[in-house]
Amino acid sequence: MHTSAIKPRCCIYCAMSKKRVVVTGLGVLSPVGSGVEKFWKSLLEGKSGIRPITHFDASQLDCRICGDVMDYDPLQHFNTKEARHLARFVQFAVVASHEAIANAKLDLGSVDLDRTGVLIGSGIGSIETIEQEHQKFLEKGPQKITPHFIPKIIINEAAGQVSIHTGAQGPVTCVATACSTATNAIGDAFRFIQYGDADVMIAGGTESATTILGVGGFCALKALTKRNDEPQRASRPFDLHRDGFVMAEGAGIVILESLEHAKKRGATILVEMVGYGRTCDAYHITAPEPMGTGAAKAMALAIRDAGLKPKDISYINAHGTSTELNDKVETLAIKNVFKEYARKVPVSSTKSMTGHLLGAAGGVEFAASVLAIRDSMIPPTINYETPDPDCDLDYVPNTARKAKVDVVMSNSLGFGGHNASVVVKEFQE
Repeated sequence: MHTSAIKPRCCIYCAMSKKRVVVTGLGVLSPVGSGVEKFWKSLLEGKSGIRPITHFDASQLDCRICGDVMDYDPLQHFNTKEARHLARFVQFAVVASHEAIANAKLDLGSVDLDRTGVLIGSGIGSIETIEQEHQKFLEKGPQKITPHFIPKIIINEAAGQVSIHTGAQGPVTCVATACSTATNAIGDAFRFIQYGDADVMIAGGTESATTILGVGGFCALKALTKRNDEPQRASRPFDLHRDGFVMAEGAGIVILESLEHAKKRGATILVEMVGYGRTCDAYHITAPEPMGTGAAKAMALAIRDAGLKPKDISYINAHGTSTELNDKVETLAIKNVFKEYARKVPVSSTKSMTGHLLGAAGGVEFAASVLAIRDSMIPPTINYETPDPDCDLDYVPNTARKAKVDVVMSNSLGFGGHNASVVVKEFQE
């Protein structure tokens, strides 16, 4: 596939003047720390959030490690009734959204809530609730199934609850594209603002699926690492000895606003969002297309949408899962798009520290991309020890790097062949 062959598409929006979209707030819950600054400090220090599984008996599983959000107490954010009735992934979305709103200094009492929307997705939803209620059914019969069962498991409840908690009544919807979920959610929210459907969007992804069925299911797919004796060294994207990803949980939420809206309220602008591309491999339910054609198209589309060229990208936050196929294919896709510049542009995978947050991955990685521009720092790929001949780019090994970061591209590649890339850049008037 030659990215130069991608042809412009015309649509009803071509004649419209697209609004500029900026990022004004971030919210993060992650295995390396909750809260944006704690999360970012851990990434720059190269800290791993991967630990042995302790919340259920994982002794029969091939993978017995994961990345849980350890510094989270629901009763610090919800009353007892709410904590019982809201699934963990929904709670994460609400808490991260509140942080993002506070981070943006967004006064919800002074914005037009009819033009404030929510677009938050999840890859799986509450598999924990399914496990618990099925056990009740087996032991005590159907009459013991909680009436909150369905509201707790459906993926749209994350966006719905954020809407309830914030009063947002504009476009409120969700995305479920596996590991591309959060990036698609942010990208689609970007479009809503560009084309005038909203002034403010609360967007991102949330996930909490590190349960016996969640981990067991991915073990059955042979997708997870077996490096159980070295949890913090287990996630090793692009390293020759990678043997699978590490499941993790958390949420990454962003506040997007039209530039006009942000300036009118005197907001501090973190970055400008300028590009979004999404494609599908149409190839396999779990494996990426071997040549990375779909991933390359998504990157090329995002760069073109931004009005930039590949050489304008300062840093790529890679999907980089630590699986043999993903890392090889993503490297091929980067080479296809960036040609000779591919060996010069820094590429790193923060999943080496956080593990893979599935539907929330793109949200926390978007936050890392924004912060890389803010602080002129590139987070490392830790546990990179043995180069792989098939993965021969600059993966910012093991130590964060000080560098001028003007433009960042973040990639997400999901089961089902879903590919999504977004581009953010330093804000300039």
